[in-house]
Amino acid sequence: MQPLFYLQVALALFTVALVVAWIVYGKPQDEDDHGWPRPIHLGLGFVINFFDTLGIGSFAPTTASYRLLKLVPDERIPGTMNVGHTLPTILQAFIYTKKVDVDFQTLVIMIIAAVLGAWLGAGVVAGWPRRKIQIGMGTALLVAATLFTLTNLGIAPGGGVALGVTGGKLAIGAVGNFVLGALMTLGIGLYAPCMILVSLLGMNPRAAFPIMMGSCAFLMSAAGARFVRKGSYDDQASVGLAAVFESDPADQAALEVAGALLSDRIAFRLREEQGLAYTISAAIGRWGGRTRFDAVLATRQENVDAALTGLRAEIAAFLAADPDEAAVSRAANALRGRALMRRLTRINQAYFAGIALLEDRAPQDDLDR
Repeated sequence: MQPLFYLQVALALFTVALVVAWIVYGKPQDEDDHGWPRPIHLGLGFVINFFDTLGIGSFAPTTASYRLLKLVPDERIPGTMNVGHTLPTILQAFIYTKKVDVDFQTLVIMIIAAVLGAWLGAGVVAGWPRRKIQIGMGTALLVAATLFTLTNLGIAPGGGVALGVTGGKLAIGAVGNFVLGALMTLGIGLYAPCMILVSLLGMNPRAAFPIMMGSCAFLMSAAGARFVRKGSYDDQASVGLAAVFESDPADQAALEVAGALLSDRIAFRLREEQGLAYTISAAIGRWGGRTRFDAVLATRQENVDAALTGLRAEIAAFLAADPDEAAVSRAANALRGRALMRRLTRINQAYFAGIALLEDRAPQDDLDR
């Protein structure tokens, strides 16, 4: 049999080991507090991994998305990416090690080096506090951005034609991939730096694809198992409070503004000040012939009780306080602005007109209130 067959068998075994670790050491889920991905997570995963297959990498856009959308706390970003992107990367590795030519000895040695770096790095990073993770990720991203810029400007070598290296060059490649494997556990992707490393060694940049994807598939399986055992990945719970009640239609606009005011309050108090939620919101709106109140949040499993207690306390405090006129005006203007933005296209205008007719309302009555 071809040596590549044994490499792919080893990759399959690593995959099984990760899945077993996930089952044995993963956090227990129950019916109400489950960690299934929401549409935003699925959408990001599809788009990012599509471009990842082209060699762009997944860690940088995932890190940016998580921080911009506040989906995952900083200290859990490295573990979440190393666990969550593993299966797509394994599929990429099977494809590229089969389709792209590269010297087998070079491929295996650089993969082993990356796995060792990741295994040692994961054991350290999984226990780091949030601030240390932030500094490490920032430094690693800066280094990667510098290398990527140098290559694009033609300052760093653009590669040669060799499909493999031996001797001193192979040793340098192994050490470099060891370091890149360790950096993966900080949340810095291996693709761009590995492609630069391969080019510096005088190899064909195409040969970087099986090397970097094979390295990532093996090392993410190894590192992911350690992150899973330490619980250093995001497994969020979605919880909330809801109530349905009768209300005077004339009060509907005021109730919607009150919902927006409460949403702003709990977002600031529970998410920004106390760090008890990744996403949080509240709203009051029509629900059939009655009115429905919802307050929902996504948080870590261990924060569920504290988050619900805080949510109830903030609702009680909101009901007991007199509204600020300036805040009411800002919330009303924001609601109206969002309503207008949702009607920018003809298809959206038709949708909202249809909903209004279904609810026996005049079209755009929500804008007239």
